[in-house]
Amino acid sequence: MKQCVTPTGKLTAYGEQIWSKLSIDIKKELWKWMVRLRAYDQQCMVWSRQGKILTYAPYFGQEASQVGSAFALQPQDWLFPTYRDHGAAIVHGLPMKHSLFYWLGRIEGNRSGGKWRALPASVPIATHLLHAVGTAWAATLRNRPTVSLALFGDGATSEGDFHEACNLAGLKQLPVLFFCQNNRYAISTPFGEQSATETVVEKAHAYGFPGIRIDGNDVLVVYETVKHAAHKARLGNGPVLIEALTYRLGPHTMSDLPQRYRMMEEEREWNAREPLQRYQQLLLDQGVLNEQEVQETKRSCQQQVLESMNQVLHAASPPNTHLFAHVFAVLPRDLKKQRNEVVGRRGMDACFEYD
Repeated sequence: MKQCVTPTGKLTAYGEQIWSKLSIDIKKELWKWMVRLRAYDQQCMVWSRQGKILTYAPYFGQEASQVGSAFALQPQDWLFPTYRDHGAAIVHGLPMKHSLFYWLGRIEGNRSGGKWRALPASVPIATHLLHAVGTAWAATLRNRPTVSLALFGDGATSEGDFHEACNLAGLKQLPVLFFCQNNRYAISTPFGEQSATETVVEKAHAYGFPGIRIDGNDVLVVYETVKHAAHKARLGNGPVLIEALTYRLGPHTMSDLPQRYRMMEEEREWNAREPLQRYQQLLLDQGVLNEQEVQETKRSCQQQVLESMNQVLHAASPPNTHLFAHVFAVLPRDLKKQRNEVVGRRGMDACFEYD
């Protein structure tokens, strides 16, 4: 397993090589993104309990995987996230308020493209991997230097879509990166109970492309691995499967009780390996950060999160006609009748419009 920063915040021999190549700006920016996403995640859990947003899937403990992978992309690259990868989508350009709109169940939270090339969060497990392969194939046919990064959990490797995506990507040698955040559990099912193989990474060899196993709680090794893999993919070297070993410290969603299937001792062990503190300790030891900057950045990030939520809470309410929009191209007769009862016949022509 590749690693740059140990759980105690020390550089490995490999980490020293990577550290020497990075600018101070990049070193700090990786940390700032993790601080920002940690603030967002913790506040969303509070808002979910208060009923301000609907259900929520925390990524607490997986910040290094999401920040490092998305930060390594270029603006023209495509990101395919799951419902737990809103942190990565924000890093790749998705405005924070749009992510909050998603958790409020509003259509504004499902927009993609434009300034940010991150697709809406995929709730069905592993289906978005096929979309990533299709986008990578399109880029190849058009001779464009675009990479597709698909994020998914270990549970997705038990789905047929994962294997179909890997098979086609390997066959066509497409520029797609399969990034598995192996957080040990598919909801409550441990990885050992869903796979006969001991690792995810070894599955890559069956499809004719390389696999790399890394410490998913080490933001430096995640960033370096994805950046290098993306560079090779742009040169036509085909796909890569990256298995990032991490741990979901929070619940699967806010309705989950992880105490029912996880031991407290296991959680304490992984909490000691969590990504933000280990990287922050490295920056402090190396003189890149000081305690005053740490506290100021935390306050600033918290304020950014609160400002985004304030914008969302004060946004105009969506029209009732959104209940009938964005699902059917042609409404079935029974839904047309219901829509007409809501808006009246004079409002029919405008029922699919939204801001």
